[in-house]
Amino acid sequence: MNFSKIRSYAKLNLALNVIGKSSSDLHRVESLITFVKLYDLIYLRPIKLNRHRINFKGKFAKGISKKNTISKLLQILDKKNFLNNQKFEIKVVKNIPQKSGMGGGSMNAASLINYFLEKKIIKINKKKLINITKLIGSDVILGINPKNTILSSNGKLTKLKKKLNFYVLLVKPNFGCSTKIIYSKLVNYSKAKYNKPKKSLLSTNSIINSTNELENVVIKKHPKLKNLKLFLSKLPNIIFERMTGSGSSIVAYFYSKKAADIGAKKFRKKYKNYWYITSKTI
Repeated sequence: MNFSKIRSYAKLNLALNVIGKSSSDLHRVESLITFVKLYDLIYLRPIKLNRHRINFKGKFAKGISKKNTISKLLQILDKKNFLNNQKFEIKVVKNIPQKSGMGGGSMNAASLINYFLEKKIIKINKKKLINITKLIGSDVILGINPKNTILSSNGKLTKLKKKLNFYVLLVKPNFGCSTKIIYSKLVNYSKAKYNKPKKSLLSTNSIINSTNELENVVIKKHPKLKNLKLFLSKLPNIIFERMTGSGSSIVAYFYSKKAADIGAKKFRKKYKNYWYITSKTI
């Protein structure tokens, strides 16, 4: 049987606030989220074997553990017998850098869930779906039906049809950030701002005036990011620049592809050993 092909898009945090901790000692966050046309490719087909086969390849496949978001998802679905004992061969081409703040692994699991639901391979209600995503990782739910999203501190997701039409320059230094370590170093929390989600929160002015509260923590740990951020902020025709997630990637936002391409050329000349790519919000 031929492989089905799935695009697993990168997630960007346009803004991120940390409100505090929950009773289970997990951090409560709120965020403005978008997705870009940078994606991992997932190839999938059913197989007649007694276990799943998962393989990662591509530039950013090195070091991915056998216990990953996809293996966790399949283990959960098998345990609950949602797949009716059907096994799958899955090949993933990793184009999204690891430890970049773009949620590559989480979006892989979410993309598979979207596929299983669309093809009616699994049939579950919303409550069970949320519970499954929580068992894999806190970001996985963000990739279910990937659209521009407002995440409120109470966990509510508000999906919007609004298009942002930003062109972006995504850059990543030659080191990554551990989400667990970055959050462990956070001391100060802010008040919730998105518990009454409205479309205007995704206006350009609102986004520009927002922040990623993890930036200062990451810059303190990795001072190189301060100079990188300053360099990006001075690119011609940039709207704003901001770290995504817990880093280490920083994103420069533009109104046009030409401006993003010019920014990429200047970046490549200055930072020859850093990864970068231009893309567009979806």
